[in-house]
Amino acid sequence: MIAILDYGMGNRASVQNALRALGEDSVITAEPSVIADATHLILPGVGAFGDGMKAIRERSLDRVIREEVANGKPLLGICLGMQLLAEKGEEGGDHTGLGLIPGAVKRLPSERIGLRLPHVGWNDVVPNAGESLFEGTEPNVFYFVHGYAFVPENPADAIAICEYGSPFVAAVRRGSVFGTQFHPEKSQASGLRLLKNFLQA
Repeated sequence: MIAILDYGMGNRASVQNALRALGEDSVITAEPSVIADATHLILPGVGAFGDGMKAIRERSLDRVIREEVANGKPLLGICLGMQLLAEKGEEGGDHTGLGLIPGAVKRLPSERIGLRLPHVGWNDVVPNAGESLFEGTEPNVFYFVHGYAFVPENPADAIAICEYGSPFVAAVRRGSVFGTQFHPEKSQASGLRLLKNFLQA
């Protein structure tokens, strides 16, 4: 059973529908005992970094997430959920993140060259060669909605790149912790295959 972490922000139902399309059972929850029983965790999210971390802390999910990850449980952060994996975010001031992958979330520089923010729509993603999360996901076109991007401290934690005026990190991985800046649940067949690959982690 997959736990979709409920902190009041994000496309929780859309993620659940995508998992249902794969024939996978899931539950939307913030209950520690249910999360502990899950095989995989998904942290969705839409909104601002500071608001997301505030909501997570109010539900004591930060402690629960860190404990489960420390025990090796696979976690996938989606969009804002990926950004919250970072140590800090700069959206609306400096905010502390979950700190699961060293790095910071910074505003995309796209406006400097005349591109509009947020970056919304379909875009090509270039994964690292042999990256298992992207096995069989060709043509690797995914759906994005964001104005900020994760800048990992260690470049090795970046497993896929996208470009919107300049390159940015589209996906990260460190151990059992994964993140996608795009929305796999909205990315049709490629997104469903990526979710399936995560569930095999």
